[in-house]
Amino acid sequence: MFDKVLVANRGEIAVRVIRACRDLGIGSVAVHSEADSRALFVLLADEAVEIGPAPAAESYLRIDRIIEAARRTGSQAIHPGYGFLSENQALARACEQAGIVFVGPPPAAMAAMGEKVPARQRVEAAGVPVVPGSGALAGVDEAVAEAGRIGYPVLIKASAGGGGIGMRVARDEAELRAGMEAAQSTAQRAFGNATVFLERYVEEPRHIEIQVLADTHGNVVHLGERECSIQRRHQKILEESPSPVLTPEQRAHMGEAAVAAARAVDYVNAGTVEFIYSRGAFFFLEMNTRLQVEHPVTELVCGIDLVVEQLRIAAGEQLEVRQPEIVQRGWAIECRINAEDPLRDFLPTPGRVTGYREPSGPGVRVDAALGGPGMVSPHYDPLIAKLITWGVDREQAIRRMRRALLEYAITGISTTIPYHLAILDDADFRAGRLSTHFVPDHPQLIERAAAQAEPKRALDRALLRDRAAVAAVAGAVAVTL
Repeated sequence: MFDKVLVANRGEIAVRVIRACRDLGIGSVAVHSEADSRALFVLLADEAVEIGPAPAAESYLRIDRIIEAARRTGSQAIHPGYGFLSENQALARACEQAGIVFVGPPPAAMAAMGEKVPARQRVEAAGVPVVPGSGALAGVDEAVAEAGRIGYPVLIKASAGGGGIGMRVARDEAELRAGMEAAQSTAQRAFGNATVFLERYVEEPRHIEIQVLADTHGNVVHLGERECSIQRRHQKILEESPSPVLTPEQRAHMGEAAVAAARAVDYVNAGTVEFIYSRGAFFFLEMNTRLQVEHPVTELVCGIDLVVEQLRIAAGEQLEVRQPEIVQRGWAIECRINAEDPLRDFLPTPGRVTGYREPSGPGVRVDAALGGPGMVSPHYDPLIAKLITWGVDREQAIRRMRRALLEYAITGISTTIPYHLAILDDADFRAGRLSTHFVPDHPQLIERAAAQAEPKRALDRALLRDRAAVAAVAGAVAVTL
């Protein structure tokens, strides 16, 4: 095992990796920007190295400075977390050249899954179902011909990148011709690659993903699924495991497909195979060659520490668990607590958090960037924390999440907590009637969040000011909420 690992990230995921290192008896090194000099992850690390000004392009995205920090501190490995450089082949190659272990897949596996067109071809050859679609398109006329073969509606997608950037739905030829140029232009600006392709547009899709682990000894396992259908502009808001729609047979089938996809590219370390699911059928979407934001729900239902497993695999150890031994127990839900105002179209609300109190109690976990009052920087992602609850079944996990959201007190800025409370109270959510259109199809959630915002602020003030008054205030607020 390593003696020292450098964490090439910030915020809650840096805290998460540092904690895993400490559990394994590994020293940790935090790299940070000037803006993050007093952040929680910097305070928790054994060592810290400042690598540049606040803008990520001048600090967290500087491969040369990260490698130099690893050399200077004697770090044997670099864990990239998620986002930033986590799927950057250049960082993985720079680690190889410097004799430093990259805690993630080899560059070849990243490259194989990094562009969607060749990735589709690789997994389809391995027997994994893919959405009917095209190869890389040379121009509009070829797109029109391919759409005629596939059948409308079609989805125009960028081959590189992710996050739904550049995607457009075309329901006829006119929309396709209008959308192609815009999609190519967006892809070029976002990813430096204008290549696009078509997929048949799947109506009422669910986004279901499978977590995989693969070691350097040829062992590959899956850890079941995560339901990630509740999204806003292709960004996940709430995730849960297992999915309320899958049967045990479907779960096993999807898991086998995910393992086949990983084997198709000689994958190593933790990864996630994403699928579109609709009306009993599922299709490969893409593979995320890194740790996912929502990994805690898998950890809670499977009892496996994914970050510890990443470090063990990177150190050359074999997986200790085999597929028949992996069993999902209970239910877990994760809400992303963002510094955003849902009442103002989710406008980011960076600034000073004047009061902060995390929830606790049975079945509650908080992975947070803050340890108390502090700054939410305008330079980075607005994620403050991930709130995760576990229950013996979905209903208990939901009730515990509602309780935890009410107890999570954050003052000074607006957060998405009222919106999460509105989701949990929605009849369709409670019934598991989900799709990736859930948020736009439920505009009433904003009104419900607005109704809950002021009572929640009153509870927050009481929780932070006078613990003795909590019970009385909570009872009054519960009636309103």
